[in-house]
Amino acid sequence: MNPLSVLRDSVYFFRRHLLSIAQLCLPLVVLEALCTQLLNQQLGEDASPGYGMLVSLLFYPLYSAALILYLDTRSNGYTPLKRNLLAMALRLWPSFALMVMLSSLLIMAGAALFIIPGIWVMIHLVFAEYALVLRGLPPIEAMRTSFQMTTGNFWRIFSCILGVLAPLWLIDGLSMMLVPEPSPLAQLALDSANGFLQLFSTVVMFRLYMLVSEPIAEPPVS
Repeated sequence: MNPLSVLRDSVYFFRRHLLSIAQLCLPLVVLEALCTQLLNQQLGEDASPGYGMLVSLLFYPLYSAALILYLDTRSNGYTPLKRNLLAMALRLWPSFALMVMLSSLLIMAGAALFIIPGIWVMIHLVFAEYALVLRGLPPIEAMRTSFQMTTGNFWRIFSCILGVLAPLWLIDGLSMMLVPEPSPLAQLALDSANGFLQLFSTVVMFRLYMLVSEPIAEPPVS
C-alpha cells in the first residue's frame, strides 16, 4: 500500500469522474457554503464556530455518503442514478450525522489534551464513514471497525492525508493572499471550490479502505 500509488490512482479517478462527482455533490456543497455565509452574516464574526459545525452536520453526511456510494458502485462497474444515490444517502443521514458528531467530539477531546492525540484519533477514525455506509454498521460499531482496520497502517494513512491536505492548505492560503477582502459572491465561490476540492480526500480514503479491506490470501490446506 504505497501512499504515492494511492494518491496517483485517486487523482486519476477524480479527474476521470470529475463531472459526475460535481453533478452529485457540488449543489449540496454550494448550499452548505451559502448557509454558512448567511449564518455568519446574521450572527457576526464573534459567533461560536459550533453554529458552522451544525450547518456542516446538516449537509456533509448527505454529499459524503452519496459520494461513497458512487465510488463503490463505479468500482464495481455499475453506473448509478444520482437521484438513487442521494435517496440512499438521505436514509443514512441520521446514523451518519450521529457518527460525525461523535467522531468530532472524540477528535476535539484529543486535540484539547495535545495536538498529537487529536491527530491520532482522527487517523484511526478515517474508515468509520465507509464502514457505516458500505457495511451498514451502526455508528459506534463503525468507529470500532475503523480503529481495527487502521491498526498497523497509521503512517501510510497519515502520509496520504498529508499529501491531500498540504495542497489544499496551499490553495487556501494563496486565495487569501490574492483576494484578501472578497465580496460575498467571491467568498461563496471560494468556499464552494474549497469544499468541493476537499472531496478528493474521500476518494483517497476510499482507495485506502478498499486496499485494507482486501482479504489476505490463505495458503491452501494440504
